[in-house]
Amino acid sequence: MTAAAFKPRSDLVRVLMERGHVYQATDLEGLDAAALAGPIAGYIGFDATAPSLHVGSLVQIMTLRRLQQTGHKPIVLMGGGTTKVGDPSDKTSARPMLGEAEIEANLAGIRRAFMPFLTFGEGPTGAVWVNNADWLEKLGYIDFLRDYGTHFTINKMVNLEFVRTRIDNEQPLTFLEFNYVLMQAADFLELHRRHGCTLQFGGSEQWGNIVGGVDLIRRVEGARAFGVTAPLVTTASGAKMGKTVGGAVWLNAELRSAYDYWQFWRNTEDADVGRFLRLFTDLPLDEIGRLKGLAGAEINEAKKVLADEATSLLHGPVAAATAAGAAKGAYEDGNISEELPIRDIARRAFPVGRSTVEILFASGLVTSKSEARKKISAREIRINDQIVSDPLEIIRWDKLQRPLGVFKVQTGRRGKIVLVRPIE
Repeated sequence: MTAAAFKPRSDLVRVLMERGHVYQATDLEGLDAAALAGPIAGYIGFDATAPSLHVGSLVQIMTLRRLQQTGHKPIVLMGGGTTKVGDPSDKTSARPMLGEAEIEANLAGIRRAFMPFLTFGEGPTGAVWVNNADWLEKLGYIDFLRDYGTHFTINKMVNLEFVRTRIDNEQPLTFLEFNYVLMQAADFLELHRRHGCTLQFGGSEQWGNIVGGVDLIRRVEGARAFGVTAPLVTTASGAKMGKTVGGAVWLNAELRSAYDYWQFWRNTEDADVGRFLRLFTDLPLDEIGRLKGLAGAEINEAKKVLADEATSLLHGPVAAATAAGAAKGAYEDGNISEELPIRDIARRAFPVGRSTVEILFASGLVTSKSEARKKISAREIRINDQIVSDPLEIIRWDKLQRPLGVFKVQTGRRGKIVLVRPIE
């Protein structure tokens, strides 16, 4: 039976399916029955490869939120151990090796992203933190091979998608990376023993790893476990979720402001609004259906609701309202405020002003000066609300907008706005 044809009885599976969190499942009917029988524990692992998670990880965080909302226990597995190996599942080359201090700093940053979404504490539904370094780093090599290696055949492992892809493309796959499948399966088994965990979530690229853990628990413990993957989230135009010209859409406020975060969701493509409302907000489905049905210019109202709701979940309703107000002032009223993103440009040694290409490049709205020249020549850029067409035109310091003393830079008529501030 396909997931689409299955009619769930448990709140957990129903909500996961309705909200778009299910792509593949090892045993959806069995999971449905287990969820009806009482609270179950489920986990997702997050390696510490950056100082924050970004929007690309948000569907997994929201999956854990759905788990808790429907009366079950989320486990956030921090990959203090597996980060030292690097998950090769969705990569075409090995990750750079990180040191202990960098991994610890990244773990601290990543933890903050979960606090707005989950309630941590004791009890059957309280979320818990776990670090797989606690057990993986204690395993001796011989013990690891004996306890886990005997349950995995090379025949099956070389058929995993990421292994086949590397081999077919003649790209190197280190023996260290090859071991990642066993390490993730060991995580699931250890969480099963320590916390009674019977469910692992992950992205679609994790399917082979998840099945390996489900199979290991069956072989070693004779117990039933389940795996569910979410679909890969891309935009309607095919872009990877969370990547923009300005870089990754980080969840930590010091790396991505509430205003920038709000603006990211406001700029959602029309075709994605309904799907993103289901995945990334708690709005009722009937309200989402109404918003999805808006046509023409009215779809912009749905995008504002998406931006408000998504930003409220991460940064709180006050920050969301402030961001929305700043956007309204900038786009509808022509005003500027300190809530808008501000970038610096050097003033020293430039007594008159700076060229349009330098101002645009400093804004971060382009990735190179050649791109800046092309956009300016194509009349796609506004500085201080005026279209500019000459990359060499000097915008004088006496044109700074007061009281902030900045240049207002905008892509197109409705594109992103960034303030560029001169510094000595």
